[in-house]
Amino acid sequence: MKNNNRFTTAQLTLLGLMAAILLLMAYTPLGYLNIGPLAISFNVIPVAISAVVLGPVGGAVAGAIFGLTSFLQCIGVGGSSAMGVVLFGINPGFAFIQRFVPRLLDGICLGYIFRGMRKVSNTYVACAVTGFFSAFLNTLFFMAALVGLFGNTEYVKNLMGGHNIIIGCCLMVGINAVCEMVSSTVITGAVGAALSKAHLIPSTQISREKAKA
Repeated sequence: MKNNNRFTTAQLTLLGLMAAILLLMAYTPLGYLNIGPLAISFNVIPVAISAVVLGPVGGAVAGAIFGLTSFLQCIGVGGSSAMGVVLFGINPGFAFIQRFVPRLLDGICLGYIFRGMRKVSNTYVACAVTGFFSAFLNTLFFMAALVGLFGNTEYVKNLMGGHNIIIGCCLMVGINAVCEMVSSTVITGAVGAALSKAHLIPSTQISREKAKA
């Protein structure tokens, strides 16, 4: 039996496809829907699918690509982020951390979330939950980094509108986060179920033990 840590050619090909989709979405209007200072990002979906198929490693690779393209928008590569441009002007190093690290951590966490959910639920539910957390954690990490690194700047204080951190963040993300969570949950669940039928999602240890019985 193959070691579960080894990736098949098909799985690696799928990761390459997800990477290509991330780049396509980053450099076209497909990946972002700009509403207010923040954009609704659909790039969390390929990250979730990569984590489902290849675990934390796949999630990390896809998350890193997402984070890098997000940072590049701060300097006008592949589009422009109004918030990113301002943050880059304040502190380029902090801007890189704020745009890149949350997406990398998101991808890694998703791999472990899927593995945990797979042990207690069916594939569709595990994929849907992973999709939900892809958007939720992306928003949580992104906003935490924004507040932690730039919370004392006049720009972020103005975005908060005089509210405390929790209320200010909720008002900022608003409909954006809800749309991301709903779309990522539904699409990741459906795509994950299809990939499972195509045997592109590795079997869990539990399922292998049942097969031996």
